[in-house]
Amino acid sequence: MDRRRPLAGTRIAITRPAGTGRALARRVRALGGTPLSLPGSSLRAPRDAKATRTELRAALASEVVIFTSPAAVQFARRLGKLHGRACVVAPGSGTLDALRRAGCTNAIAPGREDSEGILALPVLQNVRGRRIGIVGATGGRGLLDRELAARSARVLHAYVYRRLPARLDRRHADALRRDTRKPLFVLLSSAEALANILGGLPDDANRALLAGTAIVSSPRLATAARKAGFARVLHAESAHADALLAAVVADTSMLHSKRLL
Repeated sequence: MDRRRPLAGTRIAITRPAGTGRALARRVRALGGTPLSLPGSSLRAPRDAKATRTELRAALASEVVIFTSPAAVQFARRLGKLHGRACVVAPGSGTLDALRRAGCTNAIAPGREDSEGILALPVLQNVRGRRIGIVGATGGRGLLDRELAARSARVLHAYVYRRLPARLDRRHADALRRDTRKPLFVLLSSAEALANILGGLPDDANRALLAGTAIVSSPRLATAARKAGFARVLHAESAHADALLAAVVADTSMLHSKRLL
């Protein structure tokens, strides 16, 4: 195994939204792997920018404001400044980095990078009657809504972007049909993205996808992967690109070592 190119001989499916996986694809190539673009969604600006700007201001005036993704930060910045007195929360390191680049130096993130991790933060305990802003996309993190409502918080949403199914075509299906002797690792970004992909590909391409190994960053995503039909699911330490690829490298290294025995 070439330590400089530990992903040589592997295929890595990238399910991030259309247009956002280029840096990750370059990283895969640098490590010797073959990236497959398989976008699980397409991100769009809100239809009514004026109304959304008003929603964003209200959310940012809350005592705690949660940005659900790096895309939420990106689209929110187009609508106005993000600075304020609120305690700013990110679900993980990627969103945290985006917030700090936007000037939110007081932003925090949980050790567990998912909704459960956010809900376990001390700042979201004892929130009865407090205003909690959530900045994200329509149809986003339902668990946050349900649990914060159960805690009697006042939740204010700012839907700063929309997630639509990406348009998948023959190129995407053909990429899965080729080189099937090479192991396939699927870097899952969300359960919604997985559902969109399975709904947009023909049956044979779906079978090729599910024959691969799903790389997930949360127990809920692992459950979704297994329900979809993945026989093999591996857990990464976080949703960060480096953590996802580290899980693949560790697995390929282990398999290589077994072959040498």
